[in-house]
Amino acid sequence: MPDWINSLPKELVVIIVAATPVFELRGSIPIGASLGLPLLKVYFLSLFGNLIPVFPLLFIYNKFFHRLEHIKFLGRFFRWWFRRVEKKSKIVERWGFWGLAAFVAIPLPVTGAWTGTVAATLVEMKIKKSFLAITIGVAFAGLIVSLVVTGILNIDFFVRH
Repeated sequence: MPDWINSLPKELVVIIVAATPVFELRGSIPIGASLGLPLLKVYFLSLFGNLIPVFPLLFIYNKFFHRLEHIKFLGRFFRWWFRRVEKKSKIVERWGFWGLAAFVAIPLPVTGAWTGTVAATLVEMKIKKSFLAITIGVAFAGLIVSLVVTGILNIDFFVRH
């Protein structure tokens, strides 16, 4: 890790990684465990960090969703991301609240809280309902990642079956 990261408290590193897109708690839990923090503490720090951007993102997307596609420099990225999420969010369309929770709970790339906020916006789910579904999904994803980190749940099981 870069030197400046080593100067931060370990707990803050976990929260920051959990709050970032792509890594989210899929990255923060293994990092926190590798830093020697107790897994239960890492789980809750990761859950907190992963949820920090959710409400603001839901609000921003709810108010400015279609405008984001027209931003000169970022519009291309947003259009690509929104189309990609739309293809993957059929479970959310079909099952609503529980579909969103399940979508976010799958700890794979492009299924976390950040993408869940876009999926919730695409299906026009209310902000409070979306936040609750995403919270449930993040909690389950954190549990799955924690079980993998401890070795209780083996990734090979999913690959072979």
